[in-house]
Amino acid sequence: MRILITGITGFVGSHLARAFLRSRYDVHGLIRKHSKKTQLDALGISGNVTLHLCDNSIGCMSRVVAEVAPDLVCHLASLFLSTHNRDQIDDLINSNVLFGTKLLECMMEAGVYRFINTGTSWQHYENQDYSPVNLYAATKQAFEDIIQYFVEARNLKVITLKLFDTYGPYDNRNKLIHLLRQACITKIPLKMSPGEQIVDMVPIDTVVLKYLKAAERLIQNEVESHEIYGVSSGHPQSLKDLVISLEKEWGCKIPVEWGALHYRPREVMVPWLKYQELE
Repeated sequence: MRILITGITGFVGSHLARAFLRSRYDVHGLIRKHSKKTQLDALGISGNVTLHLCDNSIGCMSRVVAEVAPDLVCHLASLFLSTHNRDQIDDLINSNVLFGTKLLECMMEAGVYRFINTGTSWQHYENQDYSPVNLYAATKQAFEDIIQYFVEARNLKVITLKLFDTYGPYDNRNKLIHLLRQACITKIPLKMSPGEQIVDMVPIDTVVLKYLKAAERLIQNEVESHEIYGVSSGHPQSLKDLVISLEKEWGCKIPVEWGALHYRPREVMVPWLKYQELE
């Protein structure tokens, strides 16, 4: 089976590429000129995937999709911003809405009808059916709504996996686990909120397994339209409890200044709980 992955050079995308290689997929990646292969190199798979350099033009994407002729497209590329300013709005829309829409149109032209989409639990502030935590989450919902057109009018088969926070080996993103690890190593105090919010940290192996199951369902033609699942650890805990557990695991005292920062506007205090799980 041949798969085309967007966002293949990112943390989740690179781990996913390795998993698909191990499952004997022919793995291709759609990348931009500024993409770095650091994650692929760290996982030792740079020489085992075929990368296709492409700008955001629909002509370039059309050529790549037609050339690769994938059995399945897995879409992870996105721009994540926890908060935005007005100068970043174009980038958010272009990355999270326009790029994916062009990709879907190119898939239709090439006769490719299986698609794994990546959403976020942040589309469900305060556990609501839809309430975006921020503009990033709103763009994810906007693309999900566009997907529905292709499902109903163009016979696209889709599984959307909505991710909570992820972590794992070779994760150097400026996110929670990495920041705590750096504080543990450097002993430089890390300013944080009061720490009462509940977080759901999902190991990358769990995430990868869900994508593999989604791919299997699509390849076996078991998906009739658009299925949506949450990808959770199943063990949410308070931020303070997470730090305590990491201190035990790492054998160090993490210098956290609790309450040094205020909670962000629309801070997620309780994670999304009303998701369906992909078994």
